[in-house]
Amino acid sequence: MIYKNIAAIAAGGAIGAVFRYLINLQLLSTGLPTGTVIENLTGSLMLGMVTGWMLHSSTREWINKGIGVGFCGGFTTMSTLASDSFVLGSQFSFMASVIYLTVSLFGGVLLAFGGLILGTQWSESYRKVRES
Repeated sequence: MIYKNIAAIAAGGAIGAVFRYLINLQLLSTGLPTGTVIENLTGSLMLGMVTGWMLHSSTREWINKGIGVGFCGGFTTMSTLASDSFVLGSQFSFMASVIYLTVSLFGGVLLAFGGLILGTQWSESYRKVRES
C-alpha cells in the first residue's frame, strides 16, 4: 500500500509542478506574482475539496494522496510565496508585499475552508445518488 501512495504522490506532484510552470509561463509578462497567487488560491480550494471528499467517502487512499499531497503539493508553492513577497517589498513597496501576503494567506485559508464544505457536500450528494 505504501508503494502505491508513493507512486501516486510522485505522479501527482510531477503533474502539479508542470501545471504550475505552465501557468507561470502565461503570466510572467505582468511583472507581478499573479501566477503564484492563482496557483496557491486554486490549490487551496482543490485541497479543501479533496479533504472534504475524503472525509465522507471511501475513495482509495492512494488516489487521495496522489491528488492532495501530490498534485496540490506540486501545484502550490510556499517557497515562491516567500520569495515573491520579499521581491515585492524590495522592488515595489512594503504595502505591495503586505497586500500580496494578505490575499495569499487569508484567501488560501478561506478557499480551503470553502473547498472543504464543497467537497463534503459533493461527497454526500454522490453517496445519496449511489444509494438510490
